[in-house]
Amino acid sequence: MAYDADSVLDLHQYTSIVDLIEKACDKYADNVAYACLGKSTTFREIEQNSRDFASYLQHSTSLQPGDRVAIQLPNITQFVIAAYGVIRAGMVLVNTNPMYTERELIHQFNDSGAKALVVLSDLLPTLTNVIDKTTVELVISTHAMDLIQPQPQPETPFNKVAFTSVLTEGAKYPYQAIKPNHDDLIALQYTGGTTGLSKGAMLNHGNLLANSGQVKSRIASTMTEGHDVFVAPLPIYHIYAFMVNLVLYFESGSCSVLIPNPRDIAGLINTMKAYPFTGFAGLNTLFVGLCHQPEFKALDFSKMKITISGGTALTSAAANLWQKTTQCMISEGYGLSETSPVVSLNAPGHQRLGTIGKPVLGTEVHVLDMDDNEVAIGQAGELAVRGPQVMQGYWNKPQETANVMTKDGFFKTGDIGIASEDGYHTIVDRKKDMIIVSGFNVYPNEVEDVLSTNELVLECAVVGVEDERSGEAVKAVIVLKQPPADIEAVKQTINDYCRSQLTAYKVPRIIEFTEQLPKSAVGKILRRELRK
Repeated sequence: MAYDADSVLDLHQYTSIVDLIEKACDKYADNVAYACLGKSTTFREIEQNSRDFASYLQHSTSLQPGDRVAIQLPNITQFVIAAYGVIRAGMVLVNTNPMYTERELIHQFNDSGAKALVVLSDLLPTLTNVIDKTTVELVISTHAMDLIQPQPQPETPFNKVAFTSVLTEGAKYPYQAIKPNHDDLIALQYTGGTTGLSKGAMLNHGNLLANSGQVKSRIASTMTEGHDVFVAPLPIYHIYAFMVNLVLYFESGSCSVLIPNPRDIAGLINTMKAYPFTGFAGLNTLFVGLCHQPEFKALDFSKMKITISGGTALTSAAANLWQKTTQCMISEGYGLSETSPVVSLNAPGHQRLGTIGKPVLGTEVHVLDMDDNEVAIGQAGELAVRGPQVMQGYWNKPQETANVMTKDGFFKTGDIGIASEDGYHTIVDRKKDMIIVSGFNVYPNEVEDVLSTNELVLECAVVGVEDERSGEAVKAVIVLKQPPADIEAVKQTINDYCRSQLTAYKVPRIIEFTEQLPKSAVGKILRRELRK
């Protein structure tokens, strides 16, 4: 069996993601495209609803092609309709984490220049202190159950439009067809910044089309067009699940089962009972959590053909437990927001545990030394990627872009890896300081920036430490301005402060106090000493 179904990547099958969406909806009109909260939505309904959404943006707002629209929703069908509607109106997606705090929202909305926001109605209270400090002019809100039974919207001091009203209003107008090309921007996918503030990776239509084709070629042996049922517990506001579910499996006429709250393990298992699932994407914590549930073990795995892991390194314990429970071996992959996201993926039937597989079709991965020269096979170095899925750069940050690109067009990932003689890569270390908590990236600088604004803190450093449950936990080591009278009370005060400023997974789980931080001769904090 070949590692890829194709020898050459076809970059011209579709003119844009709009073209892909419309052709899939036409070809698979009566198939179920998405299932969520017990409701199935066909490709024909997705086409109609996303067209109505696009028509509303075109006729009932002042928005123009190229304007940025933020979507802050969990895995519900409204996300898909809004995303496709924004794309079909020629606008640019700004995928936004529903767990973000006011500070994080203000930065992302203003940095992207988002003029509109599609948001879960539960999150409207948070927006009260946000909207006036941002560029957002239009708020469209939806309750998770709106497509089943429209729900009342909470009162807010700012104007908003109900999602269901958008669809009703948009249906009154003719949709003005937009025909973008491969070079047109489709999304700003925000990723952590070295300064502690996130930056938007500019992805165009060609990037997402290329990556969809690359992954399809890699996993083709497990796909049956028009028949697959892929369970989607990972957030589709992340580029990983967005590409897999909203592009790849949609293009192949498959049904994606959207899981709004994967932390509800019992609810996830009950949902899976209802579908003859053929595919699943997850990460360590989810794999292990599910496999310890008797009801999960009792599910029918007979149709399951593929499990994909990404977002954090797959442990052998999780991989072996999953295979023993489901009889399906996990294919681990590797990618970044900047690469749309997949760089490498273990081909089904050729999995090599502990590696990230081989680079996908049309992708070059070099292992570089500190001077950007290639190292010998078997030696560790920084992974650098060149291919059609690599971003166009960081939004409004030319210097940040220049910092991560080599002279010959390779994107430097910051991850340390080793290449084998036969083309597999193994990650031996990650970006020097980044912490991965249950698959979510946490950048120490951002947490340190927040801690340093607390009146009790003199200086601080944040590192990741091993954690059985989440892979890693955030640990803060703090030098206080004054010796604490009550250590536990001070810890609680700092914890509360962090929770007001940071998404929950970024909040330090461990807080330690010290009289001084270990530093180098030039005063640089030695994080490695704090990890011990």
